Amino acid sequence: MVGAAAIAAGLGYDSETCVRLGALWGKSRKNAGGTVNLVLSHLFDTAAVAEMIWDHFLARSTKELLDRVSGGRGRMFFAWLCGIHDCGKATPAFQVLDDEGASRVRATGLSWSAAVRPGMGWRHDRAGARLAMDRLAEAGWAGDSVEWVWPLIGGHHGIFPSHRQVCGPKSRGEGQGRGEGWSRVQRAVVEVFTRAVGFSDLASVEPVEAPTRAEQLQLSGLVVMADWIASDERHFVGIDDLGAVSMSSARERAGKAWQALRLRGGWGRLNAVEGDVVAARFGCPARPFQRDLVERARCMPAPGLLIGEAPMGEGKTEAALAAAEVLATRFGADGVFVGMPTQATCDPMFTRVRRWVAGVSPGLEDHVVLLHGKRDFNAEWKKMVEAGGGDPDDWFRGVGEDEFGMSTDDYGFDGGQADPSGPAQWLLGRLRGLLAPIVIGTVDQLLHAATCTKHVMLRMAGLLGKVVILDEVHAADVYMSQFLHEALRWLGQARVPVILLSATLPAHQRRELLDAYLTGARTGEAATPSSPPSVTGYPNTTTACVHDEPPVQATPSEGWRTSQPVHVRTLTETNAGEGEFDELTALLRDRLSDGGCALVIRNDVQRAQETYRWLVRSFGEDVRLLHGRLAVEPRATRTQECLDLLGAPRRDGPRRPERMILVATQLAEQSFDVDADLLISDLAPVDLLLQRIGRLHRHDRRGRPAKLADPQAVITGFDARGVTAPGFLGSSEAIYGRYLLLRTAALVLDAEQGKPWSIPADVPTLVEAVYSTSEGTGTPWPQDEQAARTGWQHSEHARATTAGQYLLSAHGQWSTPTLAGLHYAHVAGAEEQTRLDALVRDGEESVEVVLLRHGKHGYSTYRGVRLGMHGERGPESLEDVVAGTVRLPASLTTAALAQLKPLSEWNRHPWLKHTRALVLPEDHDGVAELGDRLVSYDHHLGLTVRRVGKGSTRQTPPSGDDSRTSSRASVSQGRPLITGTTSRVDLSPG
Repeated sequence: MVGAAAIAAGLGYDSETCVRLGALWGKSRKNAGGTVNLVLSHLFDTAAVAEMIWDHFLARSTKELLDRVSGGRGRMFFAWLCGIHDCGKATPAFQVLDDEGASRVRATGLSWSAAVRPGMGWRHDRAGARLAMDRLAEAGWAGDSVEWVWPLIGGHHGIFPSHRQVCGPKSRGEGQGRGEGWSRVQRAVVEVFTRAVGFSDLASVEPVEAPTRAEQLQLSGLVVMADWIASDERHFVGIDDLGAVSMSSARERAGKAWQALRLRGGWGRLNAVEGDVVAARFGCPARPFQRDLVERARCMPAPGLLIGEAPMGEGKTEAALAAAEVLATRFGADGVFVGMPTQATCDPMFTRVRRWVAGVSPGLEDHVVLLHGKRDFNAEWKKMVEAGGGDPDDWFRGVGEDEFGMSTDDYGFDGGQADPSGPAQWLLGRLRGLLAPIVIGTVDQLLHAATCTKHVMLRMAGLLGKVVILDEVHAADVYMSQFLHEALRWLGQARVPVILLSATLPAHQRRELLDAYLTGARTGEAATPSSPPSVTGYPNTTTACVHDEPPVQATPSEGWRTSQPVHVRTLTETNAGEGEFDELTALLRDRLSDGGCALVIRNDVQRAQETYRWLVRSFGEDVRLLHGRLAVEPRATRTQECLDLLGAPRRDGPRRPERMILVATQLAEQSFDVDADLLISDLAPVDLLLQRIGRLHRHDRRGRPAKLADPQAVITGFDARGVTAPGFLGSSEAIYGRYLLLRTAALVLDAEQGKPWSIPADVPTLVEAVYSTSEGTGTPWPQDEQAARTGWQHSEHARATTAGQYLLSAHGQWSTPTLAGLHYAHVAGAEEQTRLDALVRDGEESVEVVLLRHGKHGYSTYRGVRLGMHGERGPESLEDVVAGTVRLPASLTTAALAQLKPLSEWNRHPWLKHTRALVLPEDHDGVAELGDRLVSYDHHLGLTVRRVGKGSTRQTPPSGDDSRTSSRASVSQGRPLITGTTSRVDLSPG
C-alpha cells in the first residue's frame, strides 16, 4: 500500500513539507466523525467515490464522453477531476476556519496575517480555482484546457465564479497563501494526489479536447455528487495521520459507502428489440403513429429531437417509451426522465413507467423515482420506499451550507437499508432526485435545470445520460417556453435525445422548439437552423438532427381512430355571478335522464365549488368535486377514485357509475385518463378546449345512454348574445387573456351553427386558426380583436423579457465555451433561492400551509390526530401533519407570510420548522381570519375563502387551478367582465 507520505517523499518533497501536508485539514473534527480529516484524505476519498460512480452509475454515453476528452483514460481522468475539487483548502483562507486545525498548521511553520479571518470573502472554491490555474499552467497545460477545468473546481459549491472573481486582488492576497512554504505545500497537495490516482505527473493529466459547455455542466454535477458522498462522516470518518492516507484505503471506504447507500445506475447496455417494440412492451400491436415514431428513432443518425403530435388516446405515451428504449440502446443512455405538466398527472404516469421499466430491465422498476412535492401521498410510491426501509422523515432533509461553503446538514443518509428494494435514500434528498436512473416528475424539474440558480449542475447532470420525454408541451405558455427553449439548447448541445409529445402544436411553437434544440446542437457551427418543412397530416412526427439532411424532417401517420363529429353548443348561465346554475342543472337533468357520466370543467376553484354546491341540491351523491385547493390526502384519494370510476374498462376495476357528475378545474385537462359521456366546459383557448374534449368518449365503450351516444361538448363561461363581442368570466380572461378567448369563441359559435368539429381530423386546423401569427382578423369583431391582440402581444413580450433575466445563459452568452461566470445573476440566501426556483412558472407567489385544528385539548391535524397543547407531537406524527397540506390562493400570500408561522415546538425539526400552520378553531364553524379574508376548510368543498363581513362566497379574486401550466395569461383588454373582478390571479399549480 503506497500512502500519501510515501508518494510525497518519492516526489522529492522534504520532511518539512511532508509534515505540513499532514497538518492541512479538510474537515474539522465536528464534521468528520470525531477525527480531523486531512485535505489529502478527502481528495483521495472523493476520487475513490468517483471510481465507484464510473463503475456502477455512469451512462455509457458519459463514459464515452470522458474517454474522448481524456484520450482513452476516462475513468482515471474522472477520478482526478472529482478529487482535485478541494485543493483550495490548502490555503490560509480555509485553514483559519477551525481553531484546532489552524493551531496544527501554524505549529508547522505555515502562517498568515491577522487580516486572514473567517468571513473575509475568499472561499476555498475560488482559491482552488486560482491554485489550479497556476499549477496547470506551470505543468504546461494549454490555455484552452486550463480554462474549462478551473470552473469545475471553482463551482463545486454550486456557483460558478467569473474569471475576474478568481483572478482579482483577493487571489493574490494573504488568503491564498504567501511565501515559498505555502507555494510548496500547495504544489505537493496537487502532485501527490495526481500521482496517487495513477498519473505519472500533472502534465500527463491534460485532456486532449474540451467538452462542450453543456457536457462541462454535467461533469460539474458529477463532481458535486462525488464530493457530497465523500463528505458523509458516517462512511468517511476523518484520518489525521498522513501515513494512513492512501488510495487503497480510500477505495475500501468508498466501496463500503457505495454498498451501504445502495446507489446504482440505470439499465446499463440494452439489447435492441427487433420488430414491434410497442407490442413487445405493452402487449398490443403498434398503431401507425406509434410505429412511425419508433421508426424515426431507429433511423436517426445521431441523438436528436423527436416531436410527436397525435390525438388524445392515440397512445403517445407508449410510443414515446418505446422510442426512448430504441434511442437509449443506440446512443448509450442509461435511463429516462419523463416530465409531466402537473403533480396530478405524474402519479398515473409513475405507475405506467414502472410497468414498462419492469419489462426493459427487471428489478429496476423498484428504483424509479417520483419527483414532486406531494409524492409521499402516492400510495404506490410510499409502499415502494417503505419496502426498501426508507424513513419518511428523510424526505424532508436537505443539504445546506454556511457562508464558507461548509456543510450545515448531512450529505448522505444512514445506509442501514437491508432490503435491496426501493430507491436509494441518498437520491431522495433535496436537489438529487434527477440523478436517479428513472425519474417521473413535473416539467418544472427540467425547467429548473435551465435557470441561473445554485447547484443547477446537479439538475443538468441528472438529465444528461438519459432520454428526456416531455408530455403536453403545448401547455407551456410564453413565459415557461423561455426556460423550455433554454433547456432544449443545453440538451441539444449535450446530444441528449429528447421526445416531445403534444395533442397538437401551433406552427410557430413547433418551429421554436426545433430551432432551440438545433441551436444547441450546432454550437460552434456557422449554420443557422433550417426552416422546418410544413407539417401535413395528423398524427405526425417531426425530427431534428444536425446529422440529417435536411436536418428537420416531418412524417405524417395514419390515424388509429376514425374521426367523429363532436357537436358543439353553448350555454349561457344568467345567474352564475350569484352562484346559481339553473340552466346547467336543466341541461344535466335532460342529458342524464337515462344515466351517464358528465364532466364539468370550470376555470377557477371558487366557480367549481359553487357549481358543486348547487348541483348537489339536485343530484346528491352523484356529484364529485376535484380541484387544487383540497388538502393533499383527499386530493390524491379523489383523483384516484375518479380515474378508477371513469377510466378505461378493467376487469379488476370498479363498476362504472350509472350516473355521475364530476366537477373539476384544469386538473382534468391534461393526462387525466377519464372517459366522459358528456362534457361541459368553461371557454378556454382552443388547444386547451380540445384537450378537455379529449376526455369525451375517450374509450370505446358500449351501452352509452341514447341521449349521449354522440359526443357533445357544451361550452359555457361566456356571453355571446347580440352582435357585440362576447363578455368573458373575469377569471377566464385574467388567466388566458382576452385575445385567445375571442378567437376561440368565434370558432365555438361557428361550430354551433351546424358545423360540428371532426375530431381528431380538425385539431391542427382549429389550433392554427387561433394561434396563427399572420396579420389579419379571424373573428366577427375585428376592432375588439385588434385591441386585444395589441394587448396580448405587449404582454407576451413583457413576460418573455422577464423570464429572460433568469435563464441559465446570460443574453448574448450562449456560445461561451466554458462555465466561467455562468452564475451572472446574484444568488444568495435561502429565501431568494426559493423565489428563483419558483420563477419557471409565471404568476404570483403562493404559499403552502398545513391545516390544523385548535381547541381545548390543544392542536390536532387534518386527520384528527392530537399534537398536544403546543404541537409537541408534530415530529412523531409527521405524515398526519403533512396530510393536511393545502396551497392558498395568491391573494392570501402577503397575509400568510405575515401571520402564519410554525408552531413553537416545531423549531427543532428539519422540515416542520419551515412549515406554516393555518390554525382553524374547533368552534366558530372552523373559520379563521387571514388578512381581510375568512378562511375555512370543508370536507366536501376544500379550502373556502370569502371577504371579512361578506356573506357571499364569490368575493375573492377567482383563480385558476394548475393554470401556471396551461395559462396564456395576459393583460385584460376591452369590455367589462361578466362576473367578478380580478386584480390578482393565482397561477400556481394545484
